[in-house]
Amino acid sequence: MSKNRKPDYGVDAPEFAAALGAAGVASLVAAARWRRGRVAAALTGAAFLASTACYLHTTLRGKFLIWERELDRAGLNGDEDLLDLGCGRGAVLIAAAKRLPKGHAVGVDLWTRDQSDNRPEATLANAEAAGVADRVEVHTADIAALPFPDASFDVVTSAMAIHNISSADQRYRALDEALRVLRPGGQLLIADPWIMTRKYAGHLGQGTPRSLGPGYWYGTPLLGTSLLHAVKS
Repeated sequence: MSKNRKPDYGVDAPEFAAALGAAGVASLVAAARWRRGRVAAALTGAAFLASTACYLHTTLRGKFLIWERELDRAGLNGDEDLLDLGCGRGAVLIAAAKRLPKGHAVGVDLWTRDQSDNRPEATLANAEAAGVADRVEVHTADIAALPFPDASFDVVTSAMAIHNISSADQRYRALDEALRVLRPGGQLLIADPWIMTRKYAGHLGQGTPRSLGPGYWYGTPLLGTSLLHAVKS
């Protein structure tokens, strides 16, 4: 593999981003053709295109910068065993692995279409391109039924994955599984829509969700992301 290759993490929910952009273009086309309602259509189109730009910033740059900051805040020693739930193409998994020269980073996913070209081969190729292939592994697994023993990891992370589970019971099961595989004193860091992290904190009985700011908005503040940080007692 070329030493000049850079990791390619794709786009989150590309169909949604495409729909936002298409709605913006359609509204602007309508504004150009209509006499009545032209201003409203133009404003609507501009709003959709602004949301598209915000979305693309988050998925292509913003979330990476924020996770770099949050992983720094976690104060890793470099020898931890870390598990990333719903790892996708490895954005958080690989950022964490770079901080674990003596540790190990494990990603699990069901490789659905929530992210473009989502498959284990793409994740492993990104790990190799980032120079951390020796400390990264991936598994196909349901995050609500993890194939790991109790107390296997020092850190569990998850970025915009748990909310994709349709059943509330299964979402809470995924949280319980995350705590089960954590060692005492281990850290849980979950980034998800703010409305969901509030429910997670209530289920776990600990942690206060913290907004991650405009850099993690998927098009609008209503689709902003919060981080739930908890420590296993």
